Amino acid sequence: MKIAIAQLNYHIGNFETNMHKILSAIRNAADEGAEMIVFAELAIGGYPSQDFLEFDDFIDKCENAIRQIAANCNDIACIVGTPTRNLLPKGKPLFNTAAFCYKNEVQYFKKALLPNYDVFDEYRYFEPSKSFETLTFKGKKIALTICEDIWDVGNNRLYTINPMEELIKEKPDLMINIAASPFYYDQAKKRFEILRANVLQYKLPLIYVNQVGAQTELLFDGGSMAFNANGCVAESLPFFKEEVRIVDTDKLFGYCAQDHQQIPEKIVLIHDGLVMGIRDYFSKMGFSKAIVGLSGGIDSAVTLALAAEALGPDNLYGLLMPSQFSSDHSITDALELAANLGVSTSTIAIKELFDQFALQLNPLFHDKAFDVAEENIQARIRGVLLMAVSNKFGYILLNTSNKSEAAVGYGTLYGDMNGGLSVLGDVYKTEVFELANFINRNKVLIPINTITKPPSAELRPNQKDSDSLPDYEILDQILYQYIELRKGPDELVSAGFEENIVKKVLRLVNMNEYKRKQTPPILRISPKAFGMGRRMPIVAKYLS
Repeated sequence: MKIAIAQLNYHIGNFETNMHKILSAIRNAADEGAEMIVFAELAIGGYPSQDFLEFDDFIDKCENAIRQIAANCNDIACIVGTPTRNLLPKGKPLFNTAAFCYKNEVQYFKKALLPNYDVFDEYRYFEPSKSFETLTFKGKKIALTICEDIWDVGNNRLYTINPMEELIKEKPDLMINIAASPFYYDQAKKRFEILRANVLQYKLPLIYVNQVGAQTELLFDGGSMAFNANGCVAESLPFFKEEVRIVDTDKLFGYCAQDHQQIPEKIVLIHDGLVMGIRDYFSKMGFSKAIVGLSGGIDSAVTLALAAEALGPDNLYGLLMPSQFSSDHSITDALELAANLGVSTSTIAIKELFDQFALQLNPLFHDKAFDVAEENIQARIRGVLLMAVSNKFGYILLNTSNKSEAAVGYGTLYGDMNGGLSVLGDVYKTEVFELANFINRNKVLIPINTITKPPSAELRPNQKDSDSLPDYEILDQILYQYIELRKGPDELVSAGFEENIVKKVLRLVNMNEYKRKQTPPILRISPKAFGMGRRMPIVAKYLS
């Protein structure tokens, strides 16, 4: 049987665009001789649709779309993910469903195991299925499941039912799994291992279909693939790109000596994911142009370089806002960066504006020493200028704060934390340096001095980040252990970190939760990003 894998980029709630993509893919696959085409989990309305699922009109549109798809499946069958209503008197109002459409008829297969951790919240909307049956098509029995996560028996989550354990009783010939599996830099490897382990366990070929594209902070990397019955990847689709590929299932029962999928290195995945995230955020929101505050530092440089790749340099604008504390090299580095990328810039010096603030505040501040208040005034002046240009010309401000800074509160609310989208908010400072070097892999775009000079906010004379924070090599290790791995202070000290540094860092992380609640959405590239997947109380006493 020839089955088309449709790895597409959907837009939440945009039924017109989603349906155009789906119907075009169906027609093209049929023309190329495919007998079935498979789309991703919840593709009809986009994933994650969140509380749109509570609107009857949204579900009506999903149902209408399925009827339209079924009417176009005469010469080819289709499997597509969609929410469907639960018509039973008990339970949640919806099912997460795979709809099988053929010759104007629809058969539904419902998801049994609903993830409810990190960014997933499926129990909020869906009722788990308790019945299992294979799909029969062209004389073949297909074990159709939704989301590869249901087979993950090595992650310490206890499931009372494994759908494949039920479906295997019907002796299927093939497994098909549709998913909406969000990206983080280790997920492709983990996904591959989970899927192959199940292929080997059940001794069946597997076709796995994932979506691609960004839905605000959530990135989807695609990476769809077809496994041979001996656990070898016989076909693989690219990461972060749309593609439709036809697979001949007869070839999935033979032997292949080497996997056809090569997982890129971590920094490549992060780079490609962030570029896609910027591009999709702008295209799906109807934006076209962005502005970045250029300090001459590495964070704004990497942000501008990523945005130039995503949006094109003609759609970017850089604003330099030097103060009396800005070094000459910061200005020249920022201008060199913009010239290398082909991005237009303007410069507005903020010393006079700062002096006016100081003058007006003098009756209140009297002779108090220069401190963080004056530092934050500078950051907020810059924030106001960036937002003024944003409002006047329709540019969307890209936030340049990295994860290390966001974690310990090393940023100013209503200043350098402004923005419509946080590009590096899930990228630790040490990873920002890796990104800079990767961006320069073929040609120097980010000035070498920007990469090699000590990081500094330049808000007071001779300031360096290391004046306030541990070296980033140490800080990022502690943050990773605490945020991603959820290691407590005793565990961190036992691991060899100095107790006083651990206490300081964890206290900063916890006391600055209120700031992170007010940041723009952060593109997620790690297994535990700030935002929808990390829910921490603001006023907690723990570790404070």
